[in-house]
Amino acid sequence: MGILIVDDSPDQQLLLKTVLNKAGHQDLLIVDSAASAYDHLGIDQPQPNGQAPAIDLILMDFLMPGIDGVAATQRIKSLEHLRDIPVIVVTAKTALGDLQAAFSAGAMDFITKPVNSVELLARVNSALMLKKEMDCRKTRELELRRSNAELQQALREVKVLKGLVPICASCKKIRNDQGFWQQLEEYIQQHSEAEFSHGLCTPCIKKHYPGVYPD
Repeated sequence: MGILIVDDSPDQQLLLKTVLNKAGHQDLLIVDSAASAYDHLGIDQPQPNGQAPAIDLILMDFLMPGIDGVAATQRIKSLEHLRDIPVIVVTAKTALGDLQAAFSAGAMDFITKPVNSVELLARVNSALMLKKEMDCRKTRELELRRSNAELQQALREVKVLKGLVPICASCKKIRNDQGFWQQLEEYIQQHSEAEFSHGLCTPCIKKHYPGVYPD
């Protein structure tokens, strides 16, 4: 699963990369600013069909020149196709107001600096597990919506005979919606999925071919 590291410190980048690589997380993308993160996430140039990039977690530095981590998190979370990507803020600022600002912006968790490898991996694994569950849920919901759409389409295509059908008492023709008289089998074929194979019943055979059945 892909992890995007956003941090302007080369030392911090190296530390996070080393710890994550040793734990088996190889799919890492490292950038040094929020603007670069925007480029990779396709914020200023949206992805085709509005699809989210292959990023499953963002480790966001709190303090960066230009756009800080709180503003970057808020921007990312404002976009529907990126909203489900969990963001963990990495910060040396642990004041209650700073953490509240990060959570209000949409961060799901935070890691304090200097980074402890055990804490980092625990929070990263928890976030990735949550993302995987969310992806599975979205896939199931998509399949359910697709199945429901197919069912509704099938129901719309089903032809059903119902209501009062005018039929001639003599020749058994049916009067259609346009007021014309149709053969019974022709009308039924147009208004249902039924098909016909023609033959003669025993009474008709006796009537039209009296020599076939002896009395």
